[in-house]
Amino acid sequence: MSRPPARSRFRRTRARTALAAVVALAAGALSACGGSAGADGGGKGSSVTLRVGATGWKKEEALLKFAHLDDTPYQVRWSLFQGGDRQLEAVRAGALDVASSSEIPPVFAAADGKPNFKVVAVERGNTLNQEVVTPKGSDISSMSQLRGRKVGYVKNTTAHYFLYELLKRAGLGWDDIEAAPLDPDKGIAALNGGAIDAFAGYGNAVITAHQRGARTIGSGKDILSGNFLWTASEDTLGSAAERRALADLLARIDKAYAYVRDGRQKEYAKVIAAATHQPVDQALEEFTAGEAQHRTGIRPVSARAAASEQKVADAFGALGAVKRKLTVTDFWSDRLSPRLQKALAS
Repeated sequence: MSRPPARSRFRRTRARTALAAVVALAAGALSACGGSAGADGGGKGSSVTLRVGATGWKKEEALLKFAHLDDTPYQVRWSLFQGGDRQLEAVRAGALDVASSSEIPPVFAAADGKPNFKVVAVERGNTLNQEVVTPKGSDISSMSQLRGRKVGYVKNTTAHYFLYELLKRAGLGWDDIEAAPLDPDKGIAALNGGAIDAFAGYGNAVITAHQRGARTIGSGKDILSGNFLWTASEDTLGSAAERRALADLLARIDKAYAYVRDGRQKEYAKVIAAATHQPVDQALEEFTAGEAQHRTGIRPVSARAAASEQKVADAFGALGAVKRKLTVTDFWSDRLSPRLQKALAS
């Protein structure tokens, strides 16, 4: 494979300091999630390296290894973060090439009107384990009881969005609660320590909360679209070799999910359980339920998917969390679509 252009090589050298700073920030909050940032993929000797973000645990890296699809003809360096918002920060700082997130983080990352990234693919996924929970022994059993209460949430993520929407459905506004932005691990600690009355979180944080006796009082399951976005830096999209590698990587992830669904769910559940510290049967049940709700798969960007994120952007504008009127198609691109369609079909 050809050597990356000089611009790309300079960009990586320039970003080395930023990478250390951003990954160090994320790593400091990872003790509850396990793992470490920066593991290499396959592709020994390749001149192309994709620096790719992961949230909670390195799910995609483990998935590709499980499906025997990790022997890529390019290097993949996975970095672990607690949310897609942190991944987008790293992309904007030049410390990551590719981020994976819900629809929400790109909205905030573009809020200053100077996005240096593009949404290039959409992963359809489940919306389970996206909940508002109260601690064991709490007298709060419904969203309407949160008036005047202190509620933690993960800012600029799905938790921010579904908490806002759930409050509206309960007849409450954002100002009716004392909203406390917290990272997932700090949110769980605050919930268990009595510092907050409820917590809006996702993934491992929700699993951990339930293991400690938490009760669900609201769910984002039917609020969230199930669209998860793959975002690439403009520098990455400017390199033909990196576009080719990214299209191949995303197609491998799509094929890996199909491999698991082909009778290997229980074996893959063992991989999930080891990473999330839950019983295998529980991991299997959650994975099966998730695939039944929305079968996981990656597709090129579409007008319908962009319209879904526009709805999210408009909601945060109404909340006042985003001050600038955003048109999300300004930071969406179909530049990867031809290669991705070809890779998915191969």
